[in-house]
Amino acid sequence: MTMLTPLQDHALLLFWLQMLVLFTAARGLGLLAQRIGQPAVVGELTAGILVGPSLLGRLFPEVALWLFPGDPLSSGVLLSVAWVGVVLLLIETGIETDLDLLVRIGRSTAFVPVGSLLLPLAFGIGMGFVMPPQFLTGGSRTIFALFLGICLAVSSLPVVAKILIEMNLMRRNIGQVILVAGMADDIVGWVMLSTLAGAASSGQVQPVRLGLIVLAIGGFIGFAFTVGQSATNALLRRSLRASDGMVLPMTALMGIVFTFAALTQAIRIEAVFGAFVAGIVIGRSRFLRPELEEAIHAFSHGVFAPIFFATAGMFMDLWQLANPTGLLWAAIVIVVASVGKLAGSYVGARGPLGHREAIAVGIGLNARGALEVIIATIALSLGVFNQQTYTVILLLALSTSIAAPPFLRWALSRVEISGDEAARLEREAFLASSVIAKARNALLPTRGGANSALAARVLGLALQSDAHVTVLSVVTSDDQDAASRRARVEPVLQALDSDRAEFRIETNDQPVQAILREASLGYDLVALGLNEDFRGSHELSATLQALLANSPSPVLMVRRGTDLDPDDGFAELDLRRILVPVTGTLAGRGAEEVAYTLGGRLDIHVDAVHVVKRRDRRRGGQAEPSARRQLDRARDLSQRMGGGASLVLRTRTTAHEEIVRAADEHDSDLIVLGAELRSHEDRPFLGHGTEYVLEHARQTVIVMVFTDNHVG
Repeated sequence: MTMLTPLQDHALLLFWLQMLVLFTAARGLGLLAQRIGQPAVVGELTAGILVGPSLLGRLFPEVALWLFPGDPLSSGVLLSVAWVGVVLLLIETGIETDLDLLVRIGRSTAFVPVGSLLLPLAFGIGMGFVMPPQFLTGGSRTIFALFLGICLAVSSLPVVAKILIEMNLMRRNIGQVILVAGMADDIVGWVMLSTLAGAASSGQVQPVRLGLIVLAIGGFIGFAFTVGQSATNALLRRSLRASDGMVLPMTALMGIVFTFAALTQAIRIEAVFGAFVAGIVIGRSRFLRPELEEAIHAFSHGVFAPIFFATAGMFMDLWQLANPTGLLWAAIVIVVASVGKLAGSYVGARGPLGHREAIAVGIGLNARGALEVIIATIALSLGVFNQQTYTVILLLALSTSIAAPPFLRWALSRVEISGDEAARLEREAFLASSVIAKARNALLPTRGGANSALAARVLGLALQSDAHVTVLSVVTSDDQDAASRRARVEPVLQALDSDRAEFRIETNDQPVQAILREASLGYDLVALGLNEDFRGSHELSATLQALLANSPSPVLMVRRGTDLDPDDGFAELDLRRILVPVTGTLAGRGAEEVAYTLGGRLDIHVDAVHVVKRRDRRRGGQAEPSARRQLDRARDLSQRMGGGASLVLRTRTTAHEEIVRAADEHDSDLIVLGAELRSHEDRPFLGHGTEYVLEHARQTVIVMVFTDNHVG
């Protein structure tokens, strides 16, 4: 039995010529559109108009008919490639959809997406019931009106996001409101489309069938964000561990997308909705690497999406509107859609935002672009829209995408920034450069023990509340006590919030390689507890040396105080004072961040100590200007990290001895150091000062270790 029929030479020639013409025209006009400040989709749709019946088919009908004969075989092959572009575009859109942002600011601006959706939806449905019969296919007018309402209600998140990024407004209050409303419009639009697509296949709205579709959508979403999320995390993690490059991770990612698309198509929901949800789930995985996002973006925007938009433009026939009725209703649809979106968004935004901000929101959400084109294409394929209606909707997408950038730039340029917003933006920019504040994924390798429990407690206090910690315990195949490993690691897990921690046991006869392979999955920070026999040997274990030398991320290393009972937990320690040296190095800044963060969250005193070899006698023994600058910088950093510190200037030839002495004099419980890893006598070397403090200080010591690969 033959399951596939090979294409003939002529069919293959036509396919490659079609790809060449569409790709060249779409990419060329897309780049041209970007050069004049327009979204690329404007040029890509225009390319389809030029090679379609509107121009090429009108001027050179024989050439157009030979190149695009319109038979099911050649059309099916070309449109299959185009739909790959839709899937890739929706993966990227889903990855960019930040559900946490929706939740974080959605409460205060909930009426913005409501207003921006309901009013244009109502206008669209109303127009659907009064448009002349020439725009209908002969099917259900109710379904036609509902599809028209969806087309008018949605916004184009990629177009809006591009404008906000170009104007450096993504983190502004107004930018976040527009972005959240655009995300909500996208999500609701896809749910509505998936619901109506099932009704369109039967030709009428059946309440029972519609209810079943809604339940199926709800069940699929619930499955996607529970079982699907866990499976996605596991697949991406395994693929990253099994591959040195991005081939296997990309295979896993596309396998996830195809699975979600097949599931939604199987339950009579459009496969594109499954691709969109898959993108959201993938974007929420902590194992999504930037290289994967870049690859998706390159394939989508560089190859497949332009071909899709070009094929979408080919379905337009502007001559279909070359009559008074067609032109009149095209103008009515564009005006009503624009006014409805602007008015609905303005009313929804007017409460939490001012007049100018509300206008800017309405203008920003008026950009339709990609999503509307996809919805209109689906409606055309389902027989809900005819070519005239489809042409009107694509004209709406083109006109609003062209008008939105200049009008939005004009509106946003008149929005003034408040003092509170300026302070928030400044703090966010500062925290974005912080090793501790921006760490969202930390790894803690451990075999159990008090030092590891202490490291876990430090991570729990120092990291942001949404950070995730993976506790990894590697056992060898001949470990007779492997079964009790969970019990030995339990104190470490208890020091972490169970909602943010994951415990993994791995059997491997090469523990260092196993830990480094896990660390290479994209962790921002690796935490290590010193070996328990360190107090007697004062030397790092061979395992710790290998991990320090090869870690792809900064390492937070912890050594408990020499006068503490190893059986005590860090949670019960009565910490009263922290000491951190002020060195002016990037590694020293990392140590200060840890100290100030712990001090602020534990509400305990921090001493920032700067040691100089001598004071300036010409200034009456005062500190030299460079020392004062260091102290001023430390004061500013401590305040920005949420607390404050006492600034101490001490004089001594050997700084490390003075640090130990100062910690004793101040009765400090904890010393936090920064170290840049070097090689000395074929072993990792933290520096004489750091190793001296680790050896001689009675206090608990934390060392933030950096290498040349991740300093700064």
